[in-house]
Amino acid sequence: MTEKKRNWKPQTTLVHAGTLRSGFGETSEAMYLTQGYVYDSAEAAEARFKGDEPGFIYSRYANPTVDMFEKRMCALEGAEDARATASGMAAVTAAILCSLKAGDHIVAARALFGSCRWVVETLAPRYGIEATLVDGTRIENWEKAIRPNTKLFFLESPTNPTLEVIDIAAVAKLANQAGARLVVDNVFATPLQQRPLELGAHVVVYSATKHIDGQGRCLGGVILSDKKWIDENLHDYFRHTGPSLSPFNAWTLLKGLETLPVRVRQQAESSARIADFLADHSAVGRVIYPGRADHPQADVIKRQMKGGSTLICFDLKGGKKSAFAFSNALDVILISNNLGDAKSLITHPATTTHKNLTDEARAELGIDPGTLRLSVGLEDVDDLIEDIDAALKAAV
Repeated sequence: MTEKKRNWKPQTTLVHAGTLRSGFGETSEAMYLTQGYVYDSAEAAEARFKGDEPGFIYSRYANPTVDMFEKRMCALEGAEDARATASGMAAVTAAILCSLKAGDHIVAARALFGSCRWVVETLAPRYGIEATLVDGTRIENWEKAIRPNTKLFFLESPTNPTLEVIDIAAVAKLANQAGARLVVDNVFATPLQQRPLELGAHVVVYSATKHIDGQGRCLGGVILSDKKWIDENLHDYFRHTGPSLSPFNAWTLLKGLETLPVRVRQQAESSARIADFLADHSAVGRVIYPGRADHPQADVIKRQMKGGSTLICFDLKGGKKSAFAFSNALDVILISNNLGDAKSLITHPATTTHKNLTDEARAELGIDPGTLRLSVGLEDVDDLIEDIDAALKAAV
């Protein structure tokens, strides 16, 4: 059974959209832990493989529990179709490579998660796909990088870890003029705070490991786009390379989606308060938070985001020594390279997520030795501020 009403608000969509029920009428989505499926006859198997008869064939291709997760994400994102993947990086890699061939060209924002940058800068060229990295905050840089063979634009916004915000609508317009597709990694904003497809993006990817699960339990990813692009580009790539999401993880992510609005709302509200506290502290040299008036792209944020972030980037004046002393002095906030969790997490990007970049590349991105990325969780905000205040005193 599927939902009867399709103009629901996001909170309702995230509880009900895409639900399938068996003859038992279960309330919670069923977990179909199966690899394969049985056919009534050899003729039925032939018809299903030919596509003449609907149904599932093999869980590497599709699975009822995974299908529910994909449909719920489509309803939330406003996408025609989706494919769920085993991790966020599986989603990014598939979205980038599935439509490209040797001789094609990628233009990507230089401010990317370390693994995303590796795919664009190192992996793609191994297969004859050229890549150019640009400062994505300036639209003229995208325009200058376009070549006759440019087929794909790629960006994340807000960026990891310095929370730059890129004008998605402007880049999408340019991509259309160049005959390219724009892929947006929307993980930092979540689908609640930013909707790239409405802004003109062609493909959206998520690491569902982050806010969608939101409780540090499992890995997952998802790619969303129009049905034609998925049928012509992603479908065969996905079936034959096998980055499929497990049914158990899909069920866990469905449970995470039910509470996503509640969690993101509290995390963003707490983040705004903490960002203001940090900005007024003498030990802090810089605070970047989407939602503050002093954000470098505050005007773009007003146009394309519905709310602030659950993450804060800030620099300690004492560099790496102070950043480490601060992190080690925290009590409530945990040291981890994950984000979007119910637990607040602190990361030192220069020695973890972006350690493989050169010093020059990190400096280009604004990642200093004293830069820290805080993912704000669901703890009481007063407890978090008290924890941060005490750690700052230890870091001076």
